Amino acid sequence: MDATADGKTPQYKRIVLKISGEVLRGKDSGETIDGAILHRVCEEIKSVYDLGVEVGLVVGGGNIFRGLSGNEKRGVARTTGDYMGMLATTINGMALMDCLEKLDVPVRVLSAIEMNKVAEPYILRRATRHLEKKRVVIFVGGTGNPYFTTDTTAALRANEISADAILKATKVDGVYDKDPMVHDDAVKFDEISYREALKLRLRVMDATAFAMCQENSMPIMVFNMTEPGSIKRAVLGEHNGTLVH
Repeated sequence: MDATADGKTPQYKRIVLKISGEVLRGKDSGETIDGAILHRVCEEIKSVYDLGVEVGLVVGGGNIFRGLSGNEKRGVARTTGDYMGMLATTINGMALMDCLEKLDVPVRVLSAIEMNKVAEPYILRRATRHLEKKRVVIFVGGTGNPYFTTDTTAALRANEISADAILKATKVDGVYDKDPMVHDDAVKFDEISYREALKLRLRVMDATAFAMCQENSMPIMVFNMTEPGSIKRAVLGEHNGTLVH
Protein backbone atom coordinates (compact mmCIF):
# COMPACT_ATOMS: atom_id res chain seq x y z
CA MET A 1 0.00 0.00 0.00
CA ASP A 2 1.15 3.54 -0.68
CA ALA A 3 1.98 6.18 1.90
CA THR A 4 0.67 9.74 1.89
CA ALA A 5 2.91 12.76 1.34
CA ASP A 6 3.47 13.04 5.11
CA GLY A 7 4.47 9.37 5.39
CA LYS A 8 1.22 7.94 6.78
CA THR A 9 0.18 4.49 5.61
CA PRO A 10 -3.33 3.00 5.56
CA GLN A 11 -4.38 1.00 8.61
CA TYR A 12 -6.51 -1.32 6.51
CA LYS A 13 -5.65 -3.33 3.39
CA ARG A 14 -9.26 -4.16 2.50
CA ILE A 15 -12.41 -2.32 3.59
CA VAL A 16 -16.13 -2.29 3.04
CA LEU A 17 -17.42 1.28 2.87
CA LYS A 18 -21.11 1.61 3.71
CA ILE A 19 -22.84 4.80 2.60
CA SER A 20 -26.52 5.62 2.77
CA GLY A 21 -28.47 6.53 -0.31
CA GLU A 22 -29.55 9.76 1.40
CA VAL A 23 -25.94 10.99 1.17
CA LEU A 24 -26.41 11.33 -2.60
CA ARG A 25 -29.61 13.40 -2.34
CA GLY A 26 -29.25 17.11 -3.03
CA LYS A 27 -30.52 19.26 -0.16
CA ASP A 28 -30.75 22.41 -2.27
CA SER A 29 -31.32 20.94 -5.73
CA GLY A 30 -33.88 18.39 -4.60
CA GLU A 31 -32.31 15.88 -6.99
CA THR A 32 -32.53 12.21 -6.03
CA ILE A 33 -28.89 11.86 -7.07
CA ASP A 34 -27.14 15.21 -6.99
CA GLY A 35 -24.32 15.32 -9.55
CA ALA A 36 -22.03 17.51 -7.46
CA ILE A 37 -22.44 15.33 -4.37
CA LEU A 38 -21.93 12.16 -6.42
CA HIS A 39 -18.68 13.55 -7.83
CA ARG A 40 -17.42 14.57 -4.37
CA VAL A 41 -18.15 11.13 -2.92
CA CYS A 42 -16.36 9.44 -5.82
CA GLU A 43 -13.36 11.76 -5.44
CA GLU A 44 -13.14 10.67 -1.81
CA ILE A 45 -13.34 6.99 -2.77
CA LYS A 46 -10.64 7.55 -5.39
CA SER A 47 -8.34 9.12 -2.78
CA VAL A 48 -8.56 5.87 -0.78
CA TYR A 49 -8.17 3.70 -3.87
CA ASP A 50 -5.03 5.64 -4.82
CA LEU A 51 -3.47 4.57 -1.51
CA GLY A 52 -3.66 0.95 -2.66
CA VAL A 53 -6.56 0.03 -0.38
CA GLU A 54 -8.95 -2.61 -1.73
CA VAL A 55 -12.42 -1.08 -1.60
CA GLY A 56 -15.76 -2.83 -1.43
CA LEU A 57 -18.72 -0.44 -1.45
CA VAL A 58 -22.28 -0.98 -0.19
CA VAL A 59 -24.75 1.81 -0.93
CA GLY A 60 -28.29 2.16 0.36
CA GLY A 61 -31.32 3.14 -1.70
CA GLY A 62 -33.16 5.42 0.72
CA ASN A 63 -32.86 8.45 -1.57
CA ILE A 64 -35.06 6.57 -4.08
CA PHE A 65 -37.16 4.12 -2.08
CA ARG A 66 -36.99 2.60 1.38
CA GLY A 67 -38.93 -0.64 1.85
CA LEU A 68 -40.03 -0.10 5.44
CA SER A 69 -41.27 3.46 4.86
CA GLY A 70 -43.02 2.24 1.71
CA ASN A 71 -44.93 -0.19 3.87
CA GLU A 72 -45.80 2.47 6.46
CA LYS A 73 -46.59 5.42 4.19
CA ARG A 74 -47.61 4.04 0.82
CA GLY A 75 -49.33 0.79 1.68
CA VAL A 76 -46.76 -1.27 -0.26
CA ALA A 77 -46.29 -4.78 1.15
CA ARG A 78 -43.02 -5.07 3.09
CA THR A 79 -41.60 -7.80 0.83
CA THR A 80 -42.42 -5.86 -2.32
CA GLY A 81 -41.04 -2.67 -0.81
CA ASP A 82 -37.79 -4.36 0.16
CA TYR A 83 -37.30 -5.63 -3.39
CA MET A 84 -38.00 -2.11 -4.66
CA GLY A 85 -35.34 -0.87 -2.25
CA MET A 86 -32.87 -3.44 -3.61
CA LEU A 87 -33.47 -2.11 -7.11
CA ALA A 88 -32.88 1.41 -5.79
CA THR A 89 -29.45 0.35 -4.51
CA THR A 90 -28.67 -0.84 -8.03
CA ILE A 91 -29.51 2.57 -9.49
CA ASN A 92 -27.20 4.24 -6.97
CA GLY A 93 -24.50 1.65 -7.60
CA MET A 94 -24.60 2.29 -11.35
CA ALA A 95 -24.32 6.05 -10.77
CA LEU A 96 -21.27 5.51 -8.56
CA MET A 97 -19.75 3.15 -11.10
CA ASP A 98 -20.13 5.63 -13.95
CA CYS A 99 -18.68 8.50 -11.94
CA LEU A 100 -15.72 6.46 -10.64
CA GLU A 101 -14.88 5.21 -14.13
CA LYS A 102 -14.76 8.81 -15.34
CA LEU A 103 -12.12 9.34 -12.63
CA ASP A 104 -10.10 6.42 -14.10
CA VAL A 105 -10.99 4.04 -11.25
CA PRO A 106 -11.74 0.47 -12.44
CA VAL A 107 -15.09 -0.70 -11.05
CA ARG A 108 -17.27 -3.79 -11.05
CA VAL A 109 -20.90 -3.87 -9.90
CA LEU A 110 -21.99 -7.18 -8.35
CA SER A 111 -25.66 -7.79 -7.63
CA ALA A 112 -27.29 -10.24 -5.24
CA ILE A 113 -30.27 -10.25 -7.65
CA GLU A 114 -29.51 -11.46 -11.17
CA MET A 115 -29.72 -8.63 -13.72
CA ASN A 116 -27.07 -9.54 -16.26
CA LYS A 117 -27.62 -6.52 -18.49
CA VAL A 118 -26.48 -4.08 -15.80
CA ALA A 119 -24.42 -6.00 -13.21
CA GLU A 120 -22.46 -9.19 -12.63
CA PRO A 121 -24.03 -11.78 -10.32
CA TYR A 122 -22.55 -11.76 -6.83
CA ILE A 123 -20.15 -14.70 -6.46
CA LEU A 124 -17.66 -14.57 -3.59
CA ARG A 125 -14.69 -15.80 -5.59
CA ARG A 126 -15.43 -13.31 -8.35
CA ALA A 127 -15.67 -10.46 -5.84
CA THR A 128 -12.35 -11.29 -4.17
CA ARG A 129 -10.67 -11.71 -7.56
CA HIS A 130 -11.83 -8.24 -8.62
CA LEU A 131 -10.47 -6.79 -5.38
CA GLU A 132 -7.14 -8.56 -5.87
CA LYS A 133 -6.98 -7.05 -9.37
CA LYS A 134 -7.36 -3.61 -7.76
CA ARG A 135 -10.92 -2.94 -8.86
CA VAL A 136 -13.47 -1.20 -6.66
CA VAL A 137 -16.37 -3.60 -6.13
CA ILE A 138 -19.84 -2.16 -5.60
CA PHE A 139 -22.26 -4.58 -3.95
CA VAL A 140 -25.89 -3.90 -4.90
CA GLY A 141 -29.21 -5.65 -4.51
CA GLY A 142 -28.83 -6.00 -0.75
CA THR A 143 -28.51 -9.61 0.37
CA GLY A 144 -31.02 -10.64 -2.29
CA ASN A 145 -33.63 -11.26 0.40
CA PRO A 146 -36.34 -9.05 1.92
CA TYR A 147 -36.30 -8.07 5.61
CA PHE A 148 -32.55 -7.40 5.58
CA THR A 149 -31.06 -3.90 5.53
CA THR A 150 -28.00 -2.64 3.69
CA ASP A 151 -26.28 -2.55 7.10
CA THR A 152 -26.65 -6.32 7.12
CA THR A 153 -25.40 -6.44 3.53
CA ALA A 154 -22.28 -4.51 4.55
CA ALA A 155 -21.65 -6.81 7.52
CA LEU A 156 -22.23 -9.93 5.45
CA ARG A 157 -20.02 -8.87 2.54
CA ALA A 158 -17.27 -7.58 4.85
CA ASN A 159 -17.08 -10.94 6.60
CA GLU A 160 -17.32 -12.92 3.36
CA ILE A 161 -14.43 -11.07 1.67
CA SER A 162 -12.36 -10.98 4.90
CA ALA A 163 -12.28 -7.19 5.05
CA ASP A 164 -10.22 -5.55 7.79
CA ALA A 165 -13.03 -3.18 8.80
CA ILE A 166 -16.38 -1.68 7.91
CA LEU A 167 -16.35 2.08 7.45
CA LYS A 168 -19.88 3.36 8.01
CA ALA A 169 -20.33 6.85 6.59
CA THR A 170 -23.19 8.76 8.22
CA LYS A 171 -24.40 12.33 8.74
CA VAL A 172 -23.05 12.49 12.32
CA ASP A 173 -19.44 12.35 13.45
CA GLY A 174 -19.62 9.12 15.43
CA VAL A 175 -21.58 7.23 18.06
CA TYR A 176 -23.15 9.15 20.97
CA ASP A 177 -24.81 8.03 24.19
CA LYS A 178 -28.01 9.69 22.90
CA ASP A 179 -29.21 11.51 19.82
CA PRO A 180 -26.93 14.56 19.34
CA MET A 181 -29.55 16.15 17.07
CA VAL A 182 -31.97 16.28 20.01
CA HIS A 183 -29.78 16.45 23.12
CA ASP A 184 -27.12 19.15 23.51
CA ASP A 185 -25.43 17.19 26.30
CA ALA A 186 -24.94 14.05 24.18
CA VAL A 187 -21.50 12.51 24.73
CA LYS A 188 -19.49 11.10 21.81
CA PHE A 189 -17.43 7.91 22.12
CA ASP A 190 -14.01 7.82 20.45
CA GLU A 191 -13.92 4.05 20.95
CA ILE A 192 -16.40 1.59 22.37
CA SER A 193 -16.62 -2.19 22.66
CA TYR A 194 -19.42 -4.26 21.17
CA ARG A 195 -20.49 -5.24 24.68
CA GLU A 196 -20.69 -1.63 25.89
CA ALA A 197 -22.65 -0.60 22.79
CA LEU A 198 -25.17 -3.38 23.42
CA LYS A 199 -25.41 -2.57 27.13
CA LEU A 200 -26.13 1.10 26.36
CA ARG A 201 -28.50 0.09 23.54
CA LEU A 202 -26.66 2.23 21.01
CA ARG A 203 -27.86 1.76 17.44
CA VAL A 204 -24.52 1.53 15.66
CA MET A 205 -26.03 -0.72 13.01
CA ASP A 206 -29.20 -2.80 12.94
CA ALA A 207 -29.25 -5.75 15.33
CA THR A 208 -28.55 -8.46 12.74
CA ALA A 209 -25.58 -6.59 11.27
CA PHE A 210 -24.17 -5.71 14.66
CA ALA A 211 -24.42 -9.27 15.93
CA MET A 212 -22.61 -10.52 12.84
CA CYS A 213 -19.79 -8.01 13.35
CA GLN A 214 -19.50 -8.84 17.04
CA GLU A 215 -19.43 -12.59 16.44
CA ASN A 216 -16.68 -12.25 13.83
CA SER A 217 -14.74 -9.42 15.53
CA MET A 218 -15.25 -7.07 12.58
CA PRO A 219 -14.32 -3.47 13.57
CA ILE A 220 -16.78 -0.73 12.63
CA MET A 221 -15.66 2.86 12.12
CA VAL A 222 -18.57 5.33 12.21
CA PHE A 223 -17.77 8.80 10.88
CA ASN A 224 -19.24 11.89 9.24
CA MET A 225 -19.34 11.56 5.47
CA THR A 226 -20.03 15.26 4.94
CA GLU A 227 -16.60 16.32 6.21
CA PRO A 228 -14.13 16.61 3.28
CA GLY A 229 -11.42 13.95 3.41
CA SER A 230 -13.21 11.92 6.09
CA ILE A 231 -12.99 8.55 4.31
CA LYS A 232 -9.25 8.91 3.75
CA ARG A 233 -8.67 9.93 7.36
CA ALA A 234 -10.66 6.93 8.59
CA VAL A 235 -8.56 4.59 6.43
CA LEU A 236 -5.37 6.17 7.77
CA GLY A 237 -6.54 5.40 11.30
CA GLU A 238 -7.17 8.99 12.29
CA HIS A 239 -10.03 8.89 14.77
CA ASN A 240 -12.42 11.37 13.22
CA GLY A 241 -15.35 9.21 14.35
CA THR A 242 -16.05 6.28 16.65
CA LEU A 243 -14.32 2.90 16.46
CA VAL A 244 -16.46 -0.02 17.62
CA HIS A 245 -14.37 -3.11 18.29
